[in-house]
Amino acid sequence: MDPRETRTPSDAIVVNDHVHVPSSALVVTTARSSGPGGQNVNKVESKVDVRVDLAAIVGLDDGARARLLAAVRTRLDAEGKLRVTSQRTRDQLKNLADAHDKIRALVAAALVAPKPRKPTRPSRGAVERRLDEKKRAGERKRSRAGRADD
Repeated sequence: MDPRETRTPSDAIVVNDHVHVPSSALVVTTARSSGPGGQNVNKVESKVDVRVDLAAIVGLDDGARARLLAAVRTRLDAEGKLRVTSQRTRDQLKNLADAHDKIRALVAAALVAPKPRKPTRPSRGAVERRLDEKKRAGERKRSRAGRADD
């Protein structure tokens, strides 16, 4: 394990009463952040990189797990772990909290099943308006065909 990687028991992410990401599924790495920060930016590792083992998330049903995998497909690393980074602030703990919030939001969004589409039909009035407009357009074109340009 890299010396910058940490695993702390307080890292568990609670999404709701039934779903949580255990601390054993998280690997946190720190690095120097880019952007403003003066001389501090060269010596303080405030950027946080969190890797999440999606298979270890507790409480996800198969549908939610599939939705989560589809949503984060582009953010997976070579090992299949979700990679979330944060360097929003100059404080490492705030960036860690921000990364946890991002993970919590991704998992919570996957819990919401999409509403099934109900097939609908156009109303009788809408069908009649469409057909009337088609007839008018055809009449317009036919009336143009009889004229010869002078």
